[in-house]
Amino acid sequence: MAVVDVAPSGVAMTIPSQDAGEAAEPAGGPWALVGPTEWTVGGYGGITHTLPSVVAITKPGATDLRIKDFGWIGRPFKAPIYYGVRSQRWSGAAPVGGMIDFTHAKAIARKDDTASFSGTLDGQPVAPKAKIRDVFRHLEFSHGHNMLTLNGLVLLAPWWARVRPYVGAGAGVSLPHTEVGIHAQKKRTYEYQFAGFVGQALAGVEIQLGRTALFVEYKFTYAPYDVPLSHEPYGWLLVTDVWRQFSAWWRGEAPPGGRLRTTLVSHHGIAGVLIKNRAYMDRITRR
Repeated sequence: MAVVDVAPSGVAMTIPSQDAGEAAEPAGGPWALVGPTEWTVGGYGGITHTLPSVVAITKPGATDLRIKDFGWIGRPFKAPIYYGVRSQRWSGAAPVGGMIDFTHAKAIARKDDTASFSGTLDGQPVAPKAKIRDVFRHLEFSHGHNMLTLNGLVLLAPWWARVRPYVGAGAGVSLPHTEVGIHAQKKRTYEYQFAGFVGQALAGVEIQLGRTALFVEYKFTYAPYDVPLSHEPYGWLLVTDVWRQFSAWWRGEAPPGGRLRTTLVSHHGIAGVLIKNRAYMDRITRR
């Protein structure tokens, strides 16, 4: 609180002062759009649910296989756990922003599910029904179902509010760690790969706590996969694995196991912490 002596009357007026770390309401009114540019970085954890999908494996002249009626599990709290990192920017001049978002989820086939099979595998017809584990030693993206996206954001509250809902959407690339092994082939593909493009939509709420903010968010992701079954058993790093994949494609080399295609449609519930840039905090505390 600040005390001001108004001379010559000697009447003292008490004026509330701004608490440190809290932005004053701007002169333009409670929904004024103009504010300071805000940068944040943060991390999050969460859970995911991936819908059942159809898996197709094709290799010209040998394999034309379709599998359906089984689901995926995420195991978000078993290593490697579900996590994500992001950097976002609110423009200050309007209630819009942008975000780079990396999500590490997992999609692991339910091996005890009985699935419907059709087509051929290595030139032989397959049984119409079988458990996943009886055909596959491995069928998962567990290191993981990785997505890197660029997103646009819209703020649904004044920039200075303590509770700030927002929505957004974006697109990017899928960079899963593919692990596929078929009993009949006695081979395994185990490496990071570029699987295609991904889209996502999101809605969340930020709770402002000075220089930090907590957030909770729902995300929907749509990721069509098209991955080569390279039979590479010792994937190492994302950069080196994807470079090897690109080099094989550039040379026109067909993957020895054919190609696997599926579409992973997932619901995510996440919560995390954001840290704001110091310049933003210095500006709002001077208002």
